[in-house]
Amino acid sequence: MKSQWFLILALIFALITATFAVINVEQVEVNFLFTSVKLPLILLILGSVLLGGLIVGAFGIYRGFRQQRQIKQLNAKLARILEVTGYDEMDAASGGSPENGFSVNASAGSDSSLNESSAHPFSAAKASVPSKDTETARHAFSEEKDVKEKL
Repeated sequence: MKSQWFLILALIFALITATFAVINVEQVEVNFLFTSVKLPLILLILGSVLLGGLIVGAFGIYRGFRQQRQIKQLNAKLARILEVTGYDEMDAASGGSPENGFSVNASAGSDSSLNESSAHPFSAAKASVPSKDTETARHAFSEEKDVKEKL
């Protein structure tokens, strides 16, 4: 849907530009640094629009390449974090497992013991992470946070 709106707006802009260019057909003198040239105003308008479109397109392509490179770097960093911490998404969905260092201790209370006066409905659950991996993961996550803030 977004691309359809972009196409519609681009066509409207092209129609307005073409109409404006066709109305202005008289000759104008364009002064460069070392020479001057007489051109029809229609060519000057269309040439300026084309040059502007090329510049904007080039910046868009550059931005896309830069974002793809950053995505690759962040994915590599995420893989390194997952490797260091031993975190597995499947284990996290099932509540963690002791083999990878994540466990959830929900035996501290049952659902019936939670009432409106408790601070959080899941306050009885406690996650534990090995201490040697905690510092590494904390450092990696803080680097990722810094990268996100720069965006």
